[in-house]
Amino acid sequence: MKLKVYTDNANCQKLWETFWPGKVLFDLWQIRACFHDEFQRPLRFQTVESKGQIVGLLPLCWCEESGQYVFFPGETWQGKTWIEQNRIIAKDKEIFQMLIQAVPGPLHLRYLIPTPLLETLDQAEEDEKGYHFYPGLYDDTFENYWLGFSSKSRKKIKKEIAAFEMAGVNFRFNELDDIGELFRLNTTCFFTKSYFHDSRFHAAFKRLASLLKEMGLLRMTTIRIGGEVAAVDMGAVCNNTYTLLAGGTNPHFKGVAKLINLHHIEWACQKRIGTVDFLCGDFNWKERFHLTPRPLYQINENQSQSNAKKIESHEERICA
Repeated sequence: MKLKVYTDNANCQKLWETFWPGKVLFDLWQIRACFHDEFQRPLRFQTVESKGQIVGLLPLCWCEESGQYVFFPGETWQGKTWIEQNRIIAKDKEIFQMLIQAVPGPLHLRYLIPTPLLETLDQAEEDEKGYHFYPGLYDDTFENYWLGFSSKSRKKIKKEIAAFEMAGVNFRFNELDDIGELFRLNTTCFFTKSYFHDSRFHAAFKRLASLLKEMGLLRMTTIRIGGEVAAVDMGAVCNNTYTLLAGGTNPHFKGVAKLINLHHIEWACQKRIGTVDFLCGDFNWKERFHLTPRPLYQINENQSQSNAKKIESHEERICA
């Protein structure tokens, strides 16, 4: 078996589009490229070949802030990568170990989707929980889902929503300009902890919104109450999975997050969406709203320099 390392953009894109399965939104090169174009991390795509066939691929880049190799494209928030739905591409455990051992420095792979191969790896440990909603569990009927709440919770939520409706609730969809309101609401709420406090992340999301609109995948949801923007969520529908990417709420409308999240769930039931991915982080509401937690995994390795150099002496480096 032969290890090869690719560091130029064109070869890395070709490898990704050839060998990475396009099952979910973040499997698409164009989506990740929105972040790569802004963060500009040095690429290191490693492959293992056997009899001329690629049997393993580890798409990495170097994150200078953390001093680690991370999953491409290396977008960071609070010092950690943000993109989820990552996966291991390796025929078996031996090939994956070759890929790991060839990394010439510390390595941190986050948000790995559970797979049979991952379960065999000693290095893998639980990272965070992602949260999904599956309309099929409720026969694609919102009323069935709604009846899962206690009568007390239903009464309380209905009262909050009724107050908004008295003031006048209006929904609008896929207005690209509303991403500016999303940025404003999010940064007002979270300040320096907002994704968009980093100008690179901010610019990448603007690219992402435009790309999703162009591809016909964007679902931007804006709620106005009494003529004022109360909440904006940005999501995308890809291969029957609705992924909620980011959002912002107006603090003047306490409880409006319930309104917009219930809207997403009701819409997914109406459209018979297979999965709604609300991403990681419970934020004190996801389990209360009966979302299904799914553990994601990480591999955090401090590679020894001597071992890395030994492997590197046998690799074939492919550059532009």
